[in-house]
Amino acid sequence: MTDDAANAPDLHAADGAPATRRPLTFLFHGGRLLVREHDLALPDAAALAQIGLDPAQVQPVGLLGERYCQAGWLDQEAALEGYAWHGLRSLLFGAFDEQLMGVAGRAAQIAEWARTHRFCGACAHPMARVLHERSFRCAHCGHLAYPRISPAMMVLIRKGDAVLLAMHVASPTKRFTPLAGFLEAGESIEEAIHREVYEEVGLQVRNLQYFASQSWPFPHSLMIAFTADYAGGEIRVDPTEIAEARWFGPDDEWPERVPQVSVSSVLVDAHRPPGR
Repeated sequence: MTDDAANAPDLHAADGAPATRRPLTFLFHGGRLLVREHDLALPDAAALAQIGLDPAQVQPVGLLGERYCQAGWLDQEAALEGYAWHGLRSLLFGAFDEQLMGVAGRAAQIAEWARTHRFCGACAHPMARVLHERSFRCAHCGHLAYPRISPAMMVLIRKGDAVLLAMHVASPTKRFTPLAGFLEAGESIEEAIHREVYEEVGLQVRNLQYFASQSWPFPHSLMIAFTADYAGGEIRVDPTEIAEARWFGPDDEWPERVPQVSVSSVLVDAHRPPGR
């Protein structure tokens, strides 16, 4: 997806899918994406017709080049010959097309937002999509609902020529990664970094420097990565959050390389010693 399409989709074009654009449909159930088994292609028009997808359960996503993209969901899992439901994480580290993966992450968040906002959270009346922006409005009380985005900090702490990596208790991959955590209400990113670092490993840091950010659809995060310098303290892990944390230097055996599909792997590799 181009930057324009990824960050500012053509919402006017998204109000209707011209037939000539052969829409790409990202269809979800329970957080899993429907793809064709032999080549991981998205369902075509014939497959969608067999499923009987309700147009009310389809939302515009934007444009991938000249292709219109839409996101939909099913309340009940559909069995379709030649197709299977796959979790996005398995596709992320598999053979799924890289451009489509970026759009799929966005589509998943839009589909889940639409699915969970069919009724007003304030008065329980039906919600209707606002055409000029990505939101739902309640005709009864006027409540507006926008897609949820949860900012999360990530930080790689440097101490001389070593960096701190940790294995998070809740990590599905069980890999050593930089520290990470969600922002709390009223916090700046910098405040969250100082708090999370102290809570998770008992250290103080200084010299926070922005590194990069990435949308991360698990389930609706915006990962904002920093580097920081060690300023004091001894490692003392919070066992409810961190299974293990330690310093990795040039002479240590580093965690294995993983594909650079996440800002976490890019951040680690940017500080990985040669040959490690």
